[in-house]
Amino acid sequence: MALSLVVVLSAASCDKFLDRPAEDSYNSQNFYQDANQCIQGVNYLYNSPWYDVIRGFYRVGECFSGNYYMGSSPYLQFTINGSDDTLRDMSSSLWAVNANAITVYNRLKQCTGIDQAVLNMCMGEALTWKAFAYFFLVRSFGEVPIIHDMSDMIASGDYNSVYKAPKEDIYNYIVMLLDHAMTLLPKKVANKDGRIDYYSAEALLAKVYLQKAGVTGKLNQEDLDMAARYAKDVIENSGRQLLEVYSDNFRMENNKNLEALISWHWDASAQPWTAQNSFQSDLGMNGFDEFGDCWGQWNGPSIALADQFGVSALQDPSQRSDVDTRRKATMMMAGDTYDYFWTTNGGFDYLRFFYDEDYGPSGTGNASDKSMNSPTGTGCVKFLYGDGNDHMAALGVSAGRMAYGLSTHILRLADVYLIYCEAKLNGPGTSTTDAFALQCYNAIRNRAIPGATSAKTSITFEEVFKERNLELALEGDRWYDYVRVGYYNADFAVADIQAQRRNSYGDGLNAAYKAYYENGSWDTSAVSYNTDEFSPTADAIKAKLAAMPFPSEDVVYNPNLEQPAQPFDLSTIQF
Repeated sequence: MALSLVVVLSAASCDKFLDRPAEDSYNSQNFYQDANQCIQGVNYLYNSPWYDVIRGFYRVGECFSGNYYMGSSPYLQFTINGSDDTLRDMSSSLWAVNANAITVYNRLKQCTGIDQAVLNMCMGEALTWKAFAYFFLVRSFGEVPIIHDMSDMIASGDYNSVYKAPKEDIYNYIVMLLDHAMTLLPKKVANKDGRIDYYSAEALLAKVYLQKAGVTGKLNQEDLDMAARYAKDVIENSGRQLLEVYSDNFRMENNKNLEALISWHWDASAQPWTAQNSFQSDLGMNGFDEFGDCWGQWNGPSIALADQFGVSALQDPSQRSDVDTRRKATMMMAGDTYDYFWTTNGGFDYLRFFYDEDYGPSGTGNASDKSMNSPTGTGCVKFLYGDGNDHMAALGVSAGRMAYGLSTHILRLADVYLIYCEAKLNGPGTSTTDAFALQCYNAIRNRAIPGATSAKTSITFEEVFKERNLELALEGDRWYDYVRVGYYNADFAVADIQAQRRNSYGDGLNAAYKAYYENGSWDTSAVSYNTDEFSPTADAIKAKLAAMPFPSEDVVYNPNLEQPAQPFDLSTIQF
């Protein structure tokens, strides 16, 4: 997506809550002069302000939740504090989205002489991004300030004394944003252009209602009903479809597809820096591409996630019961090959990558240290694009160092199917025979395990909760499932997390894998699970379910952030 030339991501105030584009480089007189410029003025909201969320996206979403192992990471060990750089960057980025979105919205609202349908579409997109930023904020940090319009706050001089709002008020604010966005956005049946439309906002609204349903400490049936209502409308009327092959969701040629409802669309060649995707650098193994920018081989998808899929890194690949196609599309394991990575090099072979020194991206040779260093025996698949030739073939432009154009889908239709299912349940220990819920659940399962499962005639909360993880694992969302349930049943979330095998395997995996690759002999008997590593306490888990800490500099700048939340008068919000 073309990056608007008019954006300058710089602070116009003293606090990140109030970050907004500089106003001296453009104004309503020299930009927003036609429909195309209005669209350009919104495009950057699909990437650049979100860039510093990337690391927090999977460290919060997947390390906290137990899906991703990062050794001594405070996100794995529940020891995160306000001085953490990733936490600070994530917070800053979310507030930047909030500020940029409302700034763009206000400027578009002032435009005249331009097709009103285009203006409405662009304003609706901006409000949806603002809503999504707040959705991340409230699920991550709990009670946060509601900053609707920075200009008003700067004019009043209140920007260093703002109070937090209660979570319930924040969720209601998000609902207001999306309700208004839906009055502006077009209904594009079978939308293929990758832009937010009415059904995108409606899908997010369904997700918001499901999340807010338990925020007061007990499930609210009206919120559950609203979640189900909006989810069903998206499923039945949006024209969106599940892709036939699960892994196709994460290929560059499908950056804009019928399953993706809201996505970050990255640009490998755009300026400024921050418009590009950099996920592969953190998650890919050293030498996975030819740019020398991958350093993720010391981490990996967790043993707990493998357990969820019913497989083990210690199991002979020829004996592995790999019936769920999502496993291979989510995490690499011994014996796996991929025809969509390294396509000009005959495809990618996970073990050959480590033990064949002549095997490398685009025929350049493998730059890794020839050892399988993952402490869980696995590697990421989602968010990887492959090598430079793969990128060129799919997008027609070159990748670069920490710069690629694979879109990140942050709300898919499959999620909406499972939102409907959960909305028809009443928390842990309940079940449903709702016909449409069964239809949704069976559709997800049938794609994952073609022809291998009989149709379910009843589903439990626990089955849906697990299915969400199998379907959406490593997509930055799992921790927020725990947060949602934690609102009204923290004991369930704690028990589920503490039951995970969140630790690593001991020494010996590399040697065992190398012997298997070289002579076909499988023997992992000397490898065991590290039971002596850190396990989170119930109190630590509950504290983070309630809220992550604010970045330290925010609290120093505004001590009111340490004070109790104050009710927010939502009647003051104007669009």
